[in-house]
Amino acid sequence: MNKQRKAVSLISGGLDSLLATKAMLEQGIHVEGINFFTGFCVEGHTHAIRKKKAAKPKRNNSLWVAEQLGIKLHIVDIVEEYKDVVINPKHGYGANLNPCLDCKIFMVKKAHEWIAEHDFDFIVTGEVIGQRPMSQRKETMPIIANESGADDLLLRPLCARNLPPTKPEREGWVDRDKLFDFSGRNRKPQMALAQKWRLEDYAQPAGGCCFLTDPNYSGKLQDLWSHRDNKYYELDDIMLLKIGRHLRPRDNFKLIIPREEGETRFLQGYRKEFIYIKTASHSGPLSLLDGSEISAEDIYLAAAITARYSQGRDADVVTVMVGKPGEEERELKVKPLKADDIKQDWVL
Repeated sequence: MNKQRKAVSLISGGLDSLLATKAMLEQGIHVEGINFFTGFCVEGHTHAIRKKKAAKPKRNNSLWVAEQLGIKLHIVDIVEEYKDVVINPKHGYGANLNPCLDCKIFMVKKAHEWIAEHDFDFIVTGEVIGQRPMSQRKETMPIIANESGADDLLLRPLCARNLPPTKPEREGWVDRDKLFDFSGRNRKPQMALAQKWRLEDYAQPAGGCCFLTDPNYSGKLQDLWSHRDNKYYELDDIMLLKIGRHLRPRDNFKLIIPREEGETRFLQGYRKEFIYIKTASHSGPLSLLDGSEISAEDIYLAAAITARYSQGRDADVVTVMVGKPGEEERELKVKPLKADDIKQDWVL
């Protein structure tokens, strides 16, 4: 009897990885999924925190895809290793701070290491030629395969017939004629295939889940780096960049102000690590100060800004509580800033 071949599929949670994995299952391949946690994915954090997204399902789409397909999913934490990809991308950034080509090379490399450790035969991705301007061009497909070390053990079922045959195709592990020749940014062929396979309620087939492709997020990350004089970051840093309004009224500190109740609750978890301000006389947010050498004058300004975003914005005086790590809260009375006092160049 022929040996059943085993593949690991990179599962992002989107439509393409769902279909690529399904294509292998249809050919009798044993498939397990792998999802790499970088800290920059939208899912599982802001979707769960923000109340305005309440109508959307609160789910991790990678886990959901694995459940729909009935496969095992391995979630691998690469936060520390991934820092060098973000900070020093060999192939540079995309439109924002997205190191898309380096990212794909890195993840395929990690998947290649994984199949060697777990006695799997090849790697599957949902890549489609022409779909992404940086990482999914015909000329970059060989770069990913070569620099990751995966070479022809990397199979892209959705566009395989537009590419040279890989080892799984040449060896007859999979039938090349049952693979696809999708190309470009038009997702209608993928959506039609999903309908054929009765795959419904998938993540919207556009954009992506990486915050580094978002210009607003990238601007806040660039601000963080420029005010630290280096590109280093911790997981807490990149998590906080996803939350609330970020204002930098002075070079030595910025203020993180939640926009809704869920974000306020999230920021409460950081009260032992940052100076925080919470309105007491009126309903309002709990804000964090992130910076160095923060003076009493800085705290008063931050409190006046926080009061501006509270129910006491029109009051003459608002009472706030100021907390510092390791110290008792103290009361402070401030006059709220007016809307015109919030300078546009403060807003990140």
